[in-house]
Amino acid sequence: MNRRTETATLAGGCFWCLETVYQLLEGVHGVKSGYAGGHVDDPTYQQVCTGRTGHAEAVRVTFDPDTVTFDDLLDVFFTIHDPTTLNRQGADAGTQYRSAIFHESDAQRPAAERKIAEITAAGIWPDPIVTEIAPLETFYPAESYHDDYLTRNPTQPYCQAVVAPKVAKFRRQHLQRLKRAAGV
Repeated sequence: MNRRTETATLAGGCFWCLETVYQLLEGVHGVKSGYAGGHVDDPTYQQVCTGRTGHAEAVRVTFDPDTVTFDDLLDVFFTIHDPTTLNRQGADAGTQYRSAIFHESDAQRPAAERKIAEITAAGIWPDPIVTEIAPLETFYPAESYHDDYLTRNPTQPYCQAVVAPKVAKFRRQHLQRLKRAAGV
């Protein structure tokens, strides 16, 4: 039996946070950290960290749209990062930490625009949402040492101070969407 899959590329600050959360989401088959939205071919992490390549740290999420929709992915996305801070997430500053949705299909752009309008109308954030919506031109996978970063580095200070709290927030707010194997 062939499973239908789609992909979504999202940037919301450090990709370690997004990777960990989306790996726990029911209907997600894979998450890969990488770089999107820049002007340098096949950049390295060190290059992207300078802020001079134009890339955002992003994740590419492969998902089953019959189990979790693109709209569901966006609900989680807007829960686990601050979409109102331009080129910043917490202490992480620079264009590489911007909030962005890199649409991969004709349906994703209007879905992203509707979600931002819905969140704005609900007054969830006191400041305007600055999330960039742009077509995905190229996604460059990050180096393999970024894969499963929290799982492999749970005592690293950044993981304890930044990544783990975002995962905890996701678990609290989206408990019903956790993969069964992920537990609670």
